[in-house]
Amino acid sequence: MTARLHRFPDPLAAARACAHEILSQLRAVLGSKDFATLAISGGNSPAPMFEEMARQPVDWSRVHLFWVDERAVPASHPQSNYRLARKCLIDPARVPHANVHPVEAECAPAEAARRYEDHIRDFFGLAPGVLPRFDVIHRGIGADAHTASLFPGEPLINDRQGLAAAVWVEKLSQWRITLLPGVLLNARFTAVLASGEDKAEAVREVIAGPYDPLLRPAQLGLREGAAMSWFLDQAAAQGLE
Repeated sequence: MTARLHRFPDPLAAARACAHEILSQLRAVLGSKDFATLAISGGNSPAPMFEEMARQPVDWSRVHLFWVDERAVPASHPQSNYRLARKCLIDPARVPHANVHPVEAECAPAEAARRYEDHIRDFFGLAPGVLPRFDVIHRGIGADAHTASLFPGEPLINDRQGLAAAVWVEKLSQWRITLLPGVLLNARFTAVLASGEDKAEAVREVIAGPYDPLLRPAQLGLREGAAMSWFLDQAAAQGLE
């Protein structure tokens, strides 16, 4: 395993530490490039991380914000990952509208995924067959060891060429749009945030269990040499030695 593990006494401390690491990585990129790219995830854990990021000094006019995944709901829906980020990060930090690149989740899922992939290709100026390289990707982990919207058993976990896709999550009866493994693995740096006792078994299996991303998607990057740091609260880390 190449990832660095950081443990903290509570969810807030883990979230704030993750925020500071992400910002540190972005500042390093901005020291040598005109702009930096960040792809964020949703769920409940990132809210305090976003809030901490919004409070810290960073030139958001030079940071472009993308999403790792999105639920197929309107931007105003309570389950929208965009809505959470706008409330906790985009509006408080005054991220310029032109720098915000959400999934058009109001479209039919397959069309939303196609548009998102086309937008990423255009933004990065990608030639056919080339994957984008995000400067920083923030990921989470579910109690079932999913990451992004790649759930256990999803055939797209083996896809290393595609950029984005619509996936049907049977257990949730919900469509989602997600970046695919090739994009996740190509990131310059990945920060994983996990908190809560309900994540403990998944974290233990992902970190200490046999390597099988098809069964444990959150393992993506652990054996591929990716630059990755995990930020865990005490409850999520309790199953580790």
